[in-house]
Amino acid sequence: MNTQTPQSLTPVRQFTALMPSSPRGAHLARRAVVRQLTAWERPYERAEHVVAELASNAVRHGHVPGRNFRLTLRLAASGVLRVEVSDTCAERLPRAPGAAGPDDESGRGLALVAAFADRWGTEVGPEPRKTVWAELGCGG
Repeated sequence: MNTQTPQSLTPVRQFTALMPSSPRGAHLARRAVVRQLTAWERPYERAEHVVAELASNAVRHGHVPGRNFRLTLRLAASGVLRVEVSDTCAERLPRAPGAAGPDDESGRGLALVAAFADRWGTEVGPEPRKTVWAELGCGG
């Protein structure tokens, strides 16, 4: 996967915060995206849903005791918002959306991310980190 940022996605504004790898941390990440995008005078509804899912996944599937997860928001001049949630459990990559069976109690979060985002993906590294990212167009 190409990890270089295309010129159209060069950030003009950026926000990064470490969050505790706990349900409270996932809640704080969701609140942080609303607060930050409000400060940037950008719509936040889609990003709020994406962050809720990605942060929840980082807590549930990427939790390593004593380590936080990182939330990053990058707003490009083009209006594209890139949301990144990084954890330190690179060996546990997300399953593709739709991989959950009809009787599974979880596994549908990335389908929601795919529905809200224009693009999304995963980057691994530097070890032991993995980052799940989503890009949302001008509509936020």
